[in-house]
Amino acid sequence: MNRRPKLTVCVSILLLTVFALSNINAQTPEPYKATLAIRLDQPRSVINRNIYGQFAEHLGRLIYDGTWVGENSPIPNTRGIRNDVIAALKELRVPVLRWPGGCFADEYHWRDGIGPRDKRPRRPNSSWGGVDTNAFGTHEFLDLCEIIGAEAYINGNVGSGTPQEMMEWIEYMTSDTDSDLANLRRRNGRDKPWKIPFFAVGNETWGCGGNMRPEFYADVYKQYATFIKNHSGNKIQKLASGGYDENYNWTEVLMAQAAKQMDGLSLHYYTLPTGKWDKKGSATQFGEQEWHATLARTLRMDQYIQKHSAIMDKYDPEKRVGLMVDEWGTWYDSEPGPDMGALYQQNTLRDAIVAGINLNIFHKHADRVRMTNIAQMTNVLQAMLLTDKDKLVLTPTYHVFRMYRVHQGATSIPVELSAPEYKLGDASVPSLSVSASRDAEGRVHVSVVNLDANRSAEITATLSGGAFKTVTGEVLTAPAVNAMNTFERPNTLKPEPFKNYKLAGSQISVNVPSKSVVVLELR
Repeated sequence: MNRRPKLTVCVSILLLTVFALSNINAQTPEPYKATLAIRLDQPRSVINRNIYGQFAEHLGRLIYDGTWVGENSPIPNTRGIRNDVIAALKELRVPVLRWPGGCFADEYHWRDGIGPRDKRPRRPNSSWGGVDTNAFGTHEFLDLCEIIGAEAYINGNVGSGTPQEMMEWIEYMTSDTDSDLANLRRRNGRDKPWKIPFFAVGNETWGCGGNMRPEFYADVYKQYATFIKNHSGNKIQKLASGGYDENYNWTEVLMAQAAKQMDGLSLHYYTLPTGKWDKKGSATQFGEQEWHATLARTLRMDQYIQKHSAIMDKYDPEKRVGLMVDEWGTWYDSEPGPDMGALYQQNTLRDAIVAGINLNIFHKHADRVRMTNIAQMTNVLQAMLLTDKDKLVLTPTYHVFRMYRVHQGATSIPVELSAPEYKLGDASVPSLSVSASRDAEGRVHVSVVNLDANRSAEITATLSGGAFKTVTGEVLTAPAVNAMNTFERPNTLKPEPFKNYKLAGSQISVNVPSKSVVVLELR
C-alpha cells in the first residue's frame, strides 16, 4: 500500500441500509419499492473463497500489539499470537492472509526475521515509521496462518531485494531436502516444510516498490518469476504487481508482455470520501453528503474491475490469470486524540455498507476475480479488529465479513434488480447493490446493500428455478450511520435476529429497515 495521488443457494440476504447522520425526521419517510429476480436456473462461476482474504502489513499497531504480543505477555496468547485475535479470525474462516506488505514488503529482508528473536536485527521501518524488531517473521507468520486455517500469500522484495534472495526464501520455506536452507529452517524449529500457494513479485512497483515503468517491470517480473521454484510438491501461483484504479496502461503492458509467466495480476483501489489524499475526510464525523460521496466512490470498483478485466480478456480469453484485488477498503484521515499507531481509524456502519458493496461487486466478477485482501486486518484502515492492550473490538466490517462468509466457495447466481436511484442534489447512485450464490447443499445466499440514507426498502424477490420452505435471518443495524463499537461499548453494533419477511414458495417479500444489514437463509 502507498500514499499516492489516484483517481479516486442457504439463502442469505444481506441488506445494508443507512440512517443519515443528521437528526432523523420526526415523520418516517415512505419506503421505496424494489423488485429482484434471482436466476437460480442460470448459475455462473464459483465464488473463490479467497475473495474474503485479509492483509497484514508491518504498519502501525497491526502486527505488534495488535496481533503479536510475545509468549511472555500477560495478554493470553498462543506462541506469542493473541488468543482473542485468533478466535475472531477463526470465526471469519479467513481463507488467505497477505504479508509482509504493502510498501513494507520491498524493504523487508527475510533473513532478519528468523532465528532466536533476541538476536534478530532492529531495522527502521522507512515506509511507516518507527523501528521493527523483527520479532514477527517467517515462522511467526506461517504459524499464524496454520492456527487460523488460512493459506499464506507472501509478497517478495523486488524494490531492495534480489532474485537470489527471493529464490532462497522460497527454498527455506518449502524444501524438504537435505539442503543447507532446509536444514537452517529445521534448526530454527520447523522440520516439515510449509506449503506456500501464493507468492508476489513486489508490490506497487509503479510507486513505493520502485517507481518503475510498466515496460521495465514486465522484464523485472519475468526475471524474478523465473527463480520462484517449486520444491517438494509445493505449487506456487506467481502474482505480478498490477496497477491501481484507472491505471489501465499498466494492465495492458503487463498482460501483453508477461501474461504467460503469471497466474495473477493485482489491482489496488481505496475509497476516499473526498477523493483527495491530503484531506480524505473523517472516519466518524460526517453527514449525508460525505456518506453519499463515499458510496459513489466505492461503487467505482465495479467499473475498474470491468475495464481491467476487458484488457485481460484480450490476452487471456480463457481467464487463466486471476485478477487479485489485494488492497481495497476505506481510507480516512487518522483519528485525532491518543496515538493508536499509523493509519489507525475507527469503523462505522458506513464501512459495513462499503464492505457489502465491494463484496457484491467481487461476486459479480467471480469469473476473473480470484482473490481480494481488505486493508487491513487489525488496527489499520478498514480493520476487522481494534485492540487496546488486553481489549478487543469487533468492527462493523468484521460483522459483514462474518455474515457474508456463507458465499465462500458457492456458485454465483445472476440477479436482475429494479429499484429507484438514491439521489442527493445533482448526484445519484443506485439505491441497492445485490449479489446471490448457491452452495453445495442447495442453500441460496442473496446479499442486498441498501445505500439510501433515509428510506427503507420493500423488496419483492422471485427465485426462478427453485422454491423454498423455511427462512431464518439476522439483522445488523443502529440509530445512526456513524454508529461504531468502542472499547467502552463494544457491542453497540452487532447482528440480531430478524423476522421481517414473508416466504411463499418461489417468492419472498422483505421489509428492510433503514440502516440495516439483514441476512436471510432459505432452505
